[in-house]
Amino acid sequence: MITTLIFDIGNVLADFVWEKHYRSFGFTEEVFDRLVKATVKNSLWNEYDRGVLTDEEVLQGFIDSDPGIEKEIRQVLNDIGPIVARNDYAIPWIQELQKKGYRCLYLSNFSRKAHRECAAALDFIPYMDGGILSYQDKVIKPMPEIYQLLIDRYRLVPEECVFMDDTPENLDGAEKFGIHTIHFQNQAQAINELRKLGVDV
Repeated sequence: MITTLIFDIGNVLADFVWEKHYRSFGFTEEVFDRLVKATVKNSLWNEYDRGVLTDEEVLQGFIDSDPGIEKEIRQVLNDIGPIVARNDYAIPWIQELQKKGYRCLYLSNFSRKAHRECAAALDFIPYMDGGILSYQDKVIKPMPEIYQLLIDRYRLVPEECVFMDDTPENLDGAEKFGIHTIHFQNQAQAINELRKLGVDV
């Protein structure tokens, strides 16, 4: 029997729309490509989410990877509020599941900066029954420690949990603990998969 539903945030409850944000500045395609490589596709981006480096240290790392576009890097990262867009279904879905007796938790790789600047898009968090944002505990998916922490903190029975995430490696990490998983593509598909697991949705 499933008692707990665990949600990733990015591209599940909210969309990670960095490309739209970057393109809003009107950069040339060459500059856009260099920005992507220097920031969101840079391995340092994970350090944002892991919370072990300061925002300034991460920013400097991005700049060091392509000093020629320092101005543009600072521009796109000055305020990343628009980088996350909350899905309209987030709050109603959470409330509906809770009314049916399910506990709803979040488990997301998220940076301090994004948590602060994207607060408006994260207005569903107070409705949830708890969870983990990676930067707060200095661990990120798919590190085994983050799943163990969630299990211990909320006294979960892994076999009674379903984890929904858009990244297969993160699902693999959860499965090693016995947690059921769904590779999230859209809400309708996820609901269908949840029903197959016996969840009343």
